[in-house]
Amino acid sequence: MVLPNIFKASAKKKDPETTVQHNIRPSASPPRSPSRSPKKSSTQSIADRNLRPSSPRHQKGSTRSSRSPRKLTSDYPRDTHPLNLPPEERERRRSAFSAPNDSYDPMDLDQEAPAVVSPASPPPTPGGFSNSNDAEPLDGLNGNGSPIPPPHRIPPEAPPPSKPTVDAEACKAAGNKFFKMKDYDKAIREYSKAIEADPGSPTYLSNRSAALISANRHEEALEDAKKADELEPGNAKVLHRIARIYNMLGRPSEALDVYAQIQPPATAKDKAAAVAMKSHIKQAEDALREGTTGSMAIHALDLAERGLGAGVERPRKWTLMRGEAYLKMGNVNSLGDAQSMAMSILRNNNQDPEALVLRGRALYAQGDNDKALQHFRKALSCDPDFKDAVKYLRMVQKLDRMKEEGNAAFKAGRYKDAVDLYGQALEIDPLNKGTNSKILQNRAMALIKLKDYKSAIADCAKAITLDPTYLKARKTKARALGESGNWDEAVREYKSIAESNPGEPGIAKEVRNAELELKKSKRKDYYKILGVEKDAGENEIRKAYRKLAIVHHPDKNPDDDEAADRFKDIGEAYETLNDSQKRARYDSGEDLIDPSEMFGGGGGGGMGGFNMGGGGIDPEMLFNMMGSGGGMGGGRGGPTFTFSTGGGSPFGGMGGGGRQRGGSGFPPGFSF
Repeated sequence: MVLPNIFKASAKKKDPETTVQHNIRPSASPPRSPSRSPKKSSTQSIADRNLRPSSPRHQKGSTRSSRSPRKLTSDYPRDTHPLNLPPEERERRRSAFSAPNDSYDPMDLDQEAPAVVSPASPPPTPGGFSNSNDAEPLDGLNGNGSPIPPPHRIPPEAPPPSKPTVDAEACKAAGNKFFKMKDYDKAIREYSKAIEADPGSPTYLSNRSAALISANRHEEALEDAKKADELEPGNAKVLHRIARIYNMLGRPSEALDVYAQIQPPATAKDKAAAVAMKSHIKQAEDALREGTTGSMAIHALDLAERGLGAGVERPRKWTLMRGEAYLKMGNVNSLGDAQSMAMSILRNNNQDPEALVLRGRALYAQGDNDKALQHFRKALSCDPDFKDAVKYLRMVQKLDRMKEEGNAAFKAGRYKDAVDLYGQALEIDPLNKGTNSKILQNRAMALIKLKDYKSAIADCAKAITLDPTYLKARKTKARALGESGNWDEAVREYKSIAESNPGEPGIAKEVRNAELELKKSKRKDYYKILGVEKDAGENEIRKAYRKLAIVHHPDKNPDDDEAADRFKDIGEAYETLNDSQKRARYDSGEDLIDPSEMFGGGGGGGMGGFNMGGGGIDPEMLFNMMGSGGGMGGGRGGPTFTFSTGGGSPFGGMGGGGRQRGGSGFPPGFSF
């Protein structure tokens, strides 16, 4: 037999130690340090026991295995998962672990006690392979030799498809093309694409800023220009653009600050627009602070606004300045413009305290003090420390209080007190033209009651100067002129009012009454001859007559040729004024009316020949003559009329003579 020889040769060639070394796989991990614990895992101990040549059987198996063409050594690490091994290596490992060990030698195991498997096995993993021995898998294999599947690997997400690369320079060129064509919206879109492709380029931001300026989007243009300046500080072109935008937005001081940073320094021509705008604003501020009228401030603001960019709203500060200027002008139209300025700010922010005070002042100047006070209080609720709101709130409250006290004194007949109170009210706010004109007119009414006609005329003139459209003041002036005896001027004033305001109620009647008073003033003034007032009583008239008759009697003045004429006038005056009917006819002017103007011809008793349309006499005056206090006398060939009026003035109860003294209430035309 050949086989024994083969086995012998094999036994001579290899010793057991060599066989064991060939059967032990090289470990992928470096050898353990001697300092480490000699403990081994149970799996490793079993593997070492199976590979150790501890008996002749193992030597014989080793000899038998030497005949196999396969190598017993492995080039794969021990921790390689079985499914990642080639089939022959996986089969070799399975055979090595499942081979029976007939001769058990205690020396084959480590000195440490073997690991004890807990009888409580964990629940099987879903989708995994079950272990028949309910023990931990050894080296990636189940107890039955079937491999455990590797962990599930989630394939990495596919990267998003890369966007097509944008050529920034091509977008810039397209933007420049649209900019030259003045299609600024398309230019802005192209520059925006370039900026997205290259956000760090100041050139693209600067170009888009220029397109935004041309598109009247100045705030966005300023933002782009500032970003370009941050990316490339000190760029003269970018700084010039920033300064220009500041000036277009109405911020000349900031524009000049930017010009100061440019190197080489900006020229005077570059800075001219900003310098001019700043100068105009300063002129407007000086005019508001020192001037008495707002027209110069309005002119300066108009010049400054010419430098604003197209579509740029007027700066808030300029709007408030313009409203202040309109308040200084003080006429009806300018007060409405002042309210418009305030409302333009309040539409954007209804809690703006400065705009609220501006509108309140306009309402106050128009005489609407209640609404003005509401605005001042609202401004204080927005800003409790706003000094202007506190100032005007207290001022209007004080003015209202003084004015009401003056009105109460006038109504009570305390005219002197009323004059004093109105004077104090005028000192509260000398700049309020509308309110002060009304107070002056009220004081003039009180002065007329005190028969201080000269002062009354002066107050009316001041009121008309403050408000030329104030008709009540003009009427009061005409009345004061007439009461002072200057009926010529009074008639002219009434006619002027009628010509400028033909629709004014009652103006035609007032003109006729003034003309009648003018006629009466040209006849003998019996009150003046006797030296008594028009509202003098009978006893006062009698005493005056007796005194003057003694003084001017011709016998007492033999050498005075005019004494007889004076004595005659005194007697005629006493005869008229001492008789109630004659005095009433004299006071009303009935004695100046030509009967031929009233009737078509004389005739017997009654109203024969009465013609309502002839002669030009006022029908209303005729009916007044036929009213209470008189009647139709008869028996002397014609009617006898008596007048029922309050005295020698057609303005009965308001200062003209008569017997209506101390009338209560306010006279017509009194302003509240």
